[in-house]
Order: sequence, then structure tokens, then C-alpha cells
Amino acid sequence: MSGLRVVPTWRHGRERLYVCLGDGRNIAWYDREAARVNLLSEDRREDVLDALGPFLTGPVAVGPPPVPTPAELARLSLHPDDDLAPNRPGEALLVALDREPGAPHRLRPDPRRRALEAEQTVGQALDRLDGAGWHTLHSVPLPGGDRVHHLVIGPAGLFAVHALYARKQRVLVADPMVTLGRREPQPLLRRVRADADRASHALTAEVHPVLALVGPAGLRLTAPPREIRVVTDTDLTNLSRLGGVLKPADVEALHAMARDRRTWART
Repeated sequence: MSGLRVVPTWRHGRERLYVCLGDGRNIAWYDREAARVNLLSEDRREDVLDALGPFLTGPVAVGPPPVPTPAELARLSLHPDDDLAPNRPGEALLVALDREPGAPHRLRPDPRRRALEAEQTVGQALDRLDGAGWHTLHSVPLPGGDRVHHLVIGPAGLFAVHALYARKQRVLVADPMVTLGRREPQPLLRRVRADADRASHALTAEVHPVLALVGPAGLRLTAPPREIRVVTDTDLTNLSRLGGVLKPADVEALHAMARDRRTWART
């Protein structure tokens, strides 16, 4: 008997099987998704493979853990309170509604709930890009109480996406004004551009502004808006089809910088 035991865990949505000594110390782990067994010591290679035998699902690479990239080192050194990656779509609104739910019998729906629905719908669409080399951060706080609804980082660049609830309403865009149904026009495109400019300043990289309309009955643009994309929530996955301008290492480095709350204090 080797005296080793296997302990399954989940890290960042990925399953890992740790191989532990009797005193609880880890000496290896099996990353099933990467098909790799990482050994902290070659001395127990055979014992580790014997212990993992029932769990291995096919051929695996075996060796020491890969050297972490600068982006991985930055993530590992990041305090959990400063890490924005776990934010849910609409995180700031979820917290606000939890603290102050509002009157239960209001004649009109709480506008925060419609805004939350918009951010959640857009966020879910963007999260589906993750498997294509993209990262999305939600509810990125800016000084003064503003925030970037969604920051998307991928091969095609960086995008600050503002979600707008437009369910069953016709939308007219006359830069910088946006009109929902019969409401008064609002200069919303100015804010979307300003959020992207602040993100560009914080990350020292170009960030493109995007207005994402959720569920509109129709969209009319009087002219192509200046340097801004206006899309519906169902079109967001098209970002993955844009031409690549960033290498994978650049994407990871920018994501590591953007997920750090302290990065945004200087905007």
C-alpha cells in the first residue's frame, strides 16, 4: 500500500484530483481537462500513477507542473477581495437590490430589475465566448460610482459593452441620442464612449465601445455612429468572428490586469 489518497476538488470551474500523503500534503494533481498529471516530486511517480489509476480517462502527460506565465503569477498573487473575475453579470445591481429590494407593490416595475435583466442577458451571451479564447469581466467598477457593464477581452481586441433593456420597443439611434419607444431621447452614446475611454486609460490599450440592445422590436440608425458598435444581444457572439489583433499571451496579460480592482482606481 502506498498510503496515498486521492481528493477531488474544483478550481476555476475545472476538476482537479489531488494526490495526498497521509499527513495531508499534496504531492501531485491530475488535471482531467488538460490530460496531465503534475508531479511535485519524481520519487513517487509510480505510486502516484497507481493511486490515480481508477480515475484516469485516457493517455496523460506526466511531469513537473508547467512554469506559470506572468499573467498566472499576477492572478495567484491577487487578493480575493480585489479579483473582479468572480463577478456575476449585473453584480452591482444584484448587491443593490439585495440591500434595498424596493416596495413590493409598486405600480411600475423597478427599473433596476429591467436593467439587471439586460445585463444578465448580455452577460450570458458574452460568457459563451469563453471557449474561443475570450474573457469577460462583469460590472467593472469605476471611480465615482460608474461602471463598465461588461469588459470583453479576446483575439479581436477589447470591448466595453453597455447593456440596455429595450424589450419590445423600437429603438432610434441618432448619434449621440438613443430613443426607446416614445420616451425622451437620451445622449447614451456619450456615456458608452466615455466608459470605453476610461477603460482604455486604465489598461493602456484601445477599448472599443459597444451598445447592446436587449430584445428590441426594431432598430433604426439615422447614420452609422462614430467609432461605436450598436448591436442586439443575439448578435454579440459575432465578436468572435472579427479579425484577430491580439496574441493569446496578450489576451491573458490584459485579462490579468483588468481583473485587478486596483487597476481601475486610476480612471
